[in-house]
Amino acid sequence: MNGSMPRHHAARVEAAIASGQAARSALVASWRRSSRLHHLDPGGRTSPMRLTEAELHEARERIAPLLAAAQGAMDRLYQAVGASGCCVLLADGEGVPVDRRGTAADDATFQSWGLWTGALWSEEHEGTNGIGTCLVEQRPLTIDRDQHFFTRNTLLSCTAVPIYDHEASLAGVLDVSSCRADRTDAFSSLIALATGEAARRIEADLFRRAFSHARIVLTQAADGQCGGLIAVDADDLVIGATRSARAALGIAPGRALQPVPAADLLGGEPARDHLAGGQRAVVQRALLRAGGNVSAAAKALGVSRATLHRKLKRFELNH
Repeated sequence: MNGSMPRHHAARVEAAIASGQAARSALVASWRRSSRLHHLDPGGRTSPMRLTEAELHEARERIAPLLAAAQGAMDRLYQAVGASGCCVLLADGEGVPVDRRGTAADDATFQSWGLWTGALWSEEHEGTNGIGTCLVEQRPLTIDRDQHFFTRNTLLSCTAVPIYDHEASLAGVLDVSSCRADRTDAFSSLIALATGEAARRIEADLFRRAFSHARIVLTQAADGQCGGLIAVDADDLVIGATRSARAALGIAPGRALQPVPAADLLGGEPARDHLAGGQRAVVQRALLRAGGNVSAAAKALGVSRATLHRKLKRFELNH
C-alpha cells in the first residue's frame, strides 16, 4: 500500500461525509456513523482489537445453540468458496467471530487482517465493514475493498448475511471474506447467493432444534416462495415462527410467540370445535380465541361456565 493511498482514501471518506450524501447513500451513512458517532479516523492504522481466550470462550458459550446449528452449513459454504481464497466467519450479535473456516495456507494472512475468531468487527470498533455494518442495518450486504471505512481494510471484500434465532431476533452474522484483488463482480454475486442460502439453512436448523418437540410446518409467501417455518404443538397451536414466516403472516418479530390456533393463523374453514370427547386442545383453542375470557369461551363451545371450569381444572389449564 503506497504512502498516498491512506491519505487519498481518508480524504474521499471525509469528503463524502461532508457533502451530505449520507441521506442518499447507505454506505456514506455508515461512514458518517463511523466518523461522527464512533469517532474513528479512516486513516487509523491500529490492528483490530481482540478478545482474550477466556472472553472468546464466554462469547461462544453465550451462543452455543447458534454455534451447534451452524456447523454443517459453514462446512458446505466453505467447500464452495474456500478454494478461491475466501474464509467463512460466524460472528455473534456483538460482531465478534466465534467460529471460522479457512485454508491453512491462508491462515497467517487472514489472522494478520483480523479475520479471525475473537476479533472485534462491530462498526464501533472497525467502522464500515461487512460484519459490523450488517449488524447495524440488519440486511445482507457486501462491503467491497474501498467501501470499508479504514484504509487498512481496503484490500478486503466481505459479504455478510444476518442470522435470526427462533424468536426472530438478530442472533449473529455469517460472513465470507477475501483478500484477493481479482475477486470479480460475478463471483461476488455467487458468494452472496451461497452465503444467503447457508444463513437460511442455519436459521432453519436453529428453529428445529428450539422446537424439537413440535411439528414443523412450511409456510408460503405471497410470491409462492417458501415463507418460512412455524412450530405447531400437540394441541394444534402455533408456538413458534421464523422471521420470514412472521413476515408472511403479519406477526411481529423479536419476541416469544403467544400460542394461537393453527387454523386461525393459517386460514381455512375449520369445523366448529365441540367438547364431545373432552379434548384438551379444543378447550385451549377456545380460551385463546376468547382472549382468556372463560364466559366467552364457554358460550363458543356451547357449554356452561361451570362445565368449562371443571374442564380447565381437569386439563390443568391456566386462564
